[in-house]
Amino acid sequence: MHQPVLLAETLEWLAPAPGPAFMVDGTLGLGGHAAAFLDRYPQLTLLGIDVDEELLAQARTRLRRFGERVQLAVGWCADALAGAAASPGRRVDRLLLDLGVSLHHFHASGRGFSIRGDEPLDMRLDRQAPRTAADIVNEEPETELANLLFELGGERRSRQIAAAIVASRRSERIMTTAQLEELVWQATPARERHGRIHPATRTFQALRIAVNDELGQLAAALRAGLACLGPRGRVGVISFHSLEDRIVKAFFRDSEELRVLTAKPLRAGEQERVANPPSRSARLRVAERSEAAA
Repeated sequence: MHQPVLLAETLEWLAPAPGPAFMVDGTLGLGGHAAAFLDRYPQLTLLGIDVDEELLAQARTRLRRFGERVQLAVGWCADALAGAAASPGRRVDRLLLDLGVSLHHFHASGRGFSIRGDEPLDMRLDRQAPRTAADIVNEEPETELANLLFELGGERRSRQIAAAIVASRRSERIMTTAQLEELVWQATPARERHGRIHPATRTFQALRIAVNDELGQLAAALRAGLACLGPRGRVGVISFHSLEDRIVKAFFRDSEELRVLTAKPLRAGEQERVANPPSRSARLRVAERSEAAA
């Protein structure tokens, strides 16, 4: 089962005050963090939000034992907060955003998140979204595609990879992960193919972020969350790469209504990094809304 990262730190820094409290898990996933909070804090009620209906169904089964203490909503966090969580008189005491893509997506979704295997080049978290990774790969102009790979993936060979993609799609539409992985492999000099990560990793990351507008959704969720947060309410965000962390850091720093509680992001200890490898890149930042906030 997927292990939630930085669980001990999150439970500590987002611990609710004594008494009844309302928490929103805006990226519920398989419900690991949510279950831990509900177990530890018996007066806590929780709204769990996720855009992926498959994950939400699994989380519903996992959290069923908590009964009416749990409500679930399908959709992007910002949209759900604007509705269910923002009802008059119900302020959010704790908001958690765990931005990592679940291991379910990489290993069991069949939507092309992983460079291993051969799956349709989809990458949508929301199955109703109109544009897939295949659409971007086959339709984006070469310059825009190169910019996307560089800006969202940090791919320094973005121009060569974009050129290889455009050359290939002239004769055959690129529809699977195996096709794309092979194109990136061939566009990478032999001396660079066996580094710490697979040569296609950054390309796949960039496409996933673009397909799901992950950075735009993060910014919207932070704004919506702050609007719902009650006085002395806390927001914690677990990010996994520098683009996400940069947005969170700037939002916390620039908001006049928030006080930053973590001067530096909290990182996993050595024991967790060994036991749960996805935690190696995880960073937790926490901020608190001022008591005078409306």
